[in-house]
Amino acid sequence: MAETVIRTEKLTKRFGDFVAAHELTFEVDKGEIFGFLGANGAGKTTAMRMLCGLSIPTSGKAMVAGFDVFTQPDEIKKNIGYMSQKFSLYEDLTVSENIKFYAGIYGLSIKQIKLKTEELLTELSLKNEAKVLVSELPLGWKQKLSFSVALVHQPKVVFLDEPTGGVDPVSRRNFWDLIYYAADKGVTVFVTTHYMDEAEYCNRVSIMVDGVIAALDSPTNLKKQFSSDSMDDVFYKIARGAKRSE
Repeated sequence: MAETVIRTEKLTKRFGDFVAAHELTFEVDKGEIFGFLGANGAGKTTAMRMLCGLSIPTSGKAMVAGFDVFTQPDEIKKNIGYMSQKFSLYEDLTVSENIKFYAGIYGLSIKQIKLKTEELLTELSLKNEAKVLVSELPLGWKQKLSFSVALVHQPKVVFLDEPTGGVDPVSRRNFWDLIYYAADKGVTVFVTTHYMDEAEYCNRVSIMVDGVIAALDSPTNLKKQFSSDSMDDVFYKIARGAKRSE
C-alpha cells in the first residue's frame, strides 16, 4: 500500500470575507508527481503556502511529511524542499558556497555538508565550476543547481513553484528528467506550472478554479472525461468560467 505524504481534508483559507482556498481535499503518495494547476488568482499559491507551513489555514486539516500544518509548521519546513521560479539561489555566491549554505540551513553537519557538496558537484558535472559565481552560470544550470539544493537534505516532498518559467524548451525537458529521477528515488514532487504540456508529465493533476479543486485525476483520464486531445483543451474547458484573477 502506498505511503501518503500529503493529506488534506476541507483545507480552507479566508482573508476576511474572501475565501482564497475552499475545502481542498486530496492525497498525494510517496514518489508521486502531482501537478497543481490553475489560472492566476485560482488559489494555488495560497494552498502551497499552507502546505509549506508558511500560512496557517483558517479551517480544515492537513498533514505534510507526517506533520500537522496547524501545530507543526516548523517541522514541515525542515522536512520539505522548495524551489521557486526564481530558483532561490544567491547569485553573488559561488556554486560550492550555495550548496554549503543551503545544506547548513537545512541542518546538515559539517561532515555531511562536505560530502553532499562533493556529491552534487559530481552529479551535476560542475566540479570545474565549483568556484564560479552562480550569476555566471547559464539559466539551465542554475535551474538544475537550485533543484539539487532543494533536495540536499533528502526531504520526503519537494514543492516546485513554476520551476520552468522563462527557460527554453530543451532545458525544460532536461529539468523534467531530474524530476523523474527524484520521484524514482521516492521523493514526492508537488509542482505548479503554467505549461499545459508539462501537465502531461504528472501522474495526477489537480485543477483549481476560484479557490476550489474543479478536477483531479490522471492526465489520460481527464482528457477522456472532457473529450479532449490535450491538457490545454481540458484546462480551457474547466477554467473558462473562472470569475476571479490576480
